[in-house]
Amino acid sequence: MMNSFVISNKIVNQLNRNFASMATHMQRVASGQRILSVKDDPAGWAIGQRMSVEIRSLNQALSNTQRSQSMLKVADGGVSSTIDILRTLKEKAIDAANDSNTDADRKTIQKLFDQYADQIDDNAYITYNGKFLLDGSHSAASRLSQQAYTNELLGKDTAADTKLTDLLRRDGSSAGILAGDTISFSFVKDGKTYSASIAAKDAQTGKEATLADVFAAANGTKAGEVFDVAGMSYDNVIGTDGQGSEVHTASEENAITVKAKTAGTAGSIAGFAFSVTHADGQVDKGATNLLNGFTETIQATDVRADNMLTTQSGTRANQSIRTALGDMRSTALGLRGSDGSVINVSTKEGAQAAIAVLDNALNRALDQSTTIGAYSSRMDYTASNLTTQSTNVQAAMSTIMDADLAREMTEYAKANVLSQAAMAMLAQSNQNAGWFLSLLR
Repeated sequence: MMNSFVISNKIVNQLNRNFASMATHMQRVASGQRILSVKDDPAGWAIGQRMSVEIRSLNQALSNTQRSQSMLKVADGGVSSTIDILRTLKEKAIDAANDSNTDADRKTIQKLFDQYADQIDDNAYITYNGKFLLDGSHSAASRLSQQAYTNELLGKDTAADTKLTDLLRRDGSSAGILAGDTISFSFVKDGKTYSASIAAKDAQTGKEATLADVFAAANGTKAGEVFDVAGMSYDNVIGTDGQGSEVHTASEENAITVKAKTAGTAGSIAGFAFSVTHADGQVDKGATNLLNGFTETIQATDVRADNMLTTQSGTRANQSIRTALGDMRSTALGLRGSDGSVINVSTKEGAQAAIAVLDNALNRALDQSTTIGAYSSRMDYTASNLTTQSTNVQAAMSTIMDADLAREMTEYAKANVLSQAAMAMLAQSNQNAGWFLSLLR
């Protein structure tokens, strides 16, 4: 009798274990998870939780990158619109430089300049989620720098004191400037146009002018010096930019450089243009184009704190992409002065200077556009990499956390069969106990 009770208890215990096994396998099949709680596999559970955090972090970093890409598309749209406007303005400046126009015609063209300058400012104040993008508020940290223009078309031995009649081309041939020629020079500073001219050789004194004399004559057209004539250099090192980097000529060969007299944006010149005219009044296009080979090699910058846009593109601290957006306002591009005045094309000289200004402005806008394009291209790769990482970590997590459904179904069937057998044996055991009790009646 006692053995029968012991056997029944053992059968009940086995039945409970079978039921528990069935429940576990059912939960695994229903949830698809092998590890349902930390007790199932403490080490695997901890690894799985860390992977789960990593996956969610990677997905958030991907979302951050995609939103930054959208922001850059907005900024690129603003820059592209500004480039289109600058193209149109250059066409109009070339039109205004033509003497077939009357003063009234040039005033009409000036109205376009006034309106388009306003539109360029509207483009600069384009926003994304309330942030202004192209107003210069998201630039990199910069120090005070002096604007520089470099001419790599002039001969390799050109210096500030080289006589105009002795100027050579890069290939060593003569620039073609004659003693009787007149060199006209116009430049734009703070939205206003200034002009000057100098004879290649003074008819009275016989003194021959140098390249530095041309810039010095331009200084006399405005109160205070504009060009640092004394600082004109001939070297392959141009100077130091706003980020503290040493700037060299593109060819690494020596070239003549002239700098703004005053460092910072307040001293910058928007652009300048030369014209070489022979004694018969004809313009020497070859010599003119040669002198107009000065291009901006260092932009003037003020002292500014770092305010670049940060994209958290990774799952670790400071794993980010930092984006600098420049100043695309009309003042920064040299089209407008600090007093609000727009560059003037109502005269032929003003129109010629405006052409040089617009060339410089286009170079700045195109540089900004390519910068945005480079950032955007990098973020494409970043997004692709984050997607791949997330997929791979999910696959790794699956091998640890996910259930083998075929195995779980087999184990469930096994536990079910054992449970039914145990119930049958329990019934048989109980029946045997009932037979014994019937003997006592």
